[in-house]
Amino acid sequence: MKTKQRITDAIIAQGMLPLFYHADKEVSLHVTRTLYKAGIRVIEYTNRGEAALENFKALKQLQQTELPDLILGIGTIKTPQDFDNYALAGADFFISPIVAEEVGHLAVTNNYLWIPGCMTPTEIDKAARHFDVSFVKLFPANVLGPGFVSAVKDLFPAVKMMPTGGVDMSAENINAWFKAGVVAVGMGSKLITSDVLNEKNYNQLYTNTLLALELVKGAR
Repeated sequence: MKTKQRITDAIIAQGMLPLFYHADKEVSLHVTRTLYKAGIRVIEYTNRGEAALENFKALKQLQQTELPDLILGIGTIKTPQDFDNYALAGADFFISPIVAEEVGHLAVTNNYLWIPGCMTPTEIDKAARHFDVSFVKLFPANVLGPGFVSAVKDLFPAVKMMPTGGVDMSAENINAWFKAGVVAVGMGSKLITSDVLNEKNYNQLYTNTLLALELVKGAR
């Protein structure tokens, strides 16, 4: 199992965490290969559909046979059953949209990196104090905005923050987040767009990913 520190360092080094789900296994595999080709080494697949678990198992097989240095996490984990299913399937780390206490306890007990979703200072504090979390997802980012990070970061100097949900593919938006003090940005539908998925336009995804990485590099 990859260590929590190694995964955290990899997300920060990458500066951008792609996240997606698609019901079609082959599309999910192609998206993952394309992201990897563009330089991505940490990906969050999301538990947002009936095919998610089986698709994730296929992605783990891809990781083991073709992409050994890929770190593959699972997102939208809200229940102990979700956690158990994906731990058994080989998830490298777990992300939740909320501070799901039962998931947090399982992650701590089994020494997994768990990144809970937080929207308030109280939730950040709860995650940090009760579950020894040092990395949180700010969700939904488009509601909170970079000003939220600026306002609360001094309250939690040991907590790394990653906004997810509505981070735009623009220099202005990404610059604002990093200037406010985040360590990475989560990018879903703005990066892996519905057009890319529906039209299987993997060349566009490759171009989008290179651009996103350049925007992050420029914001730093």
